[in-house]
Amino acid sequence: MIDAESFLQHELIGLETKVVRSSNRSQIGIRGKILDETQKTLTVLHGNKEKRIVKETSTFLFTLPDKTIIEVDGKVLVGRPEDRVKKTLRRRW
Repeated sequence: MIDAESFLQHELIGLETKVVRSSNRSQIGIRGKILDETQKTLTVLHGNKEKRIVKETSTFLFTLPDKTIIEVDGKVLVGRPEDRVKKTLRRRW
């Protein structure tokens, strides 16, 4: 199950997202289901159009299956999805 602590180690495809900040002002407010993820972009179904969002310059709100909403800086998402899923996170107390 996806939770806020292990979010980065899970697949993003299929989750609902919204762009809350971006260096490209035209992308702010784009919301929808994630269709695809590459090393540097997310493809979101916005209405009936596919929009490609650059991860590094954006901040996203993700709605998890349990309806929890988390805000994630896109910089932490940059990288190949398959590598991010395998990566173990260091805990900092």
